[in-house]
Amino acid sequence: MNKIIIILFLFLCVLKVNGQNTAVDSTNFKIHGQSVSIDSIKNKKPIEFNYKSLIIPTALIGYGVVGFTNPSLKDINTSAKYDLRGYDDKKLKIDDFAQYSSFLSVYGLNAIGIQGKHNFKDRTIILGTAYLLMGGSVNILKKTTKVTRPDGSSSNSFPSGHTATAFMGAEFLYQEYKDLSVWYGITGYLVAAGTGLFRIYNEKHWLTDIATGAGIGILSTKIAYWMHPWMKKAFFKDKEKTTGIVMPFYNGKEYGLGLSLRF
Repeated sequence: MNKIIIILFLFLCVLKVNGQNTAVDSTNFKIHGQSVSIDSIKNKKPIEFNYKSLIIPTALIGYGVVGFTNPSLKDINTSAKYDLRGYDDKKLKIDDFAQYSSFLSVYGLNAIGIQGKHNFKDRTIILGTAYLLMGGSVNILKKTTKVTRPDGSSSNSFPSGHTATAFMGAEFLYQEYKDLSVWYGITGYLVAAGTGLFRIYNEKHWLTDIATGAGIGILSTKIAYWMHPWMKKAFFKDKEKTTGIVMPFYNGKEYGLGLSLRF
């Protein structure tokens, strides 16, 4: 039964990026002096609120919240842990880096000339907003719920911050490139789902932690896109020349995201 739950989790993670219609035109850019043709996005209108897009993140968050009191879901948590890990003592640290891969890919793709929906300034405002929403929500829940991690190392298991970061980035990648190719979004969501499963494998989180983290990550990015027109008008009006850098950091104990902007 728990294997079915894990498969369903993976299915929900990529369901939303299937069946997209694209509307593109052709443009050219240069790499090392050579002209390369690539499709670029025609429609760059702001993303409007759509209640249907809340269904999947709400379902994921709801699953995790219900797991606090539901004995069956608690049993699934335990079963999922042993199904993924068994009794292996090895731990893989790939999840510490994979969590950042999707949103860094957006900047990497733009750097080589594959343009997404927004320019550097706008996408950085969106990412910064999403990160603040996601980070704030995760930290508040960690401090108030005090769920013990599977390995017993601490009492801040719920929800998974790594998974929230990964799914925030996957939704960011999806939104920026969904009109260019659906495969960008699918790849991002697969990497995010893998990050979550590695958190279970490494005994850092329960399945309910992963599901809620995924929901928070997706929802944070969606809200950031909906808020962007207002954010830009309220705080970044007439500031067209913007430079900056977005990089993950590690201080010896914790991983995080560093964001620097200059106007």
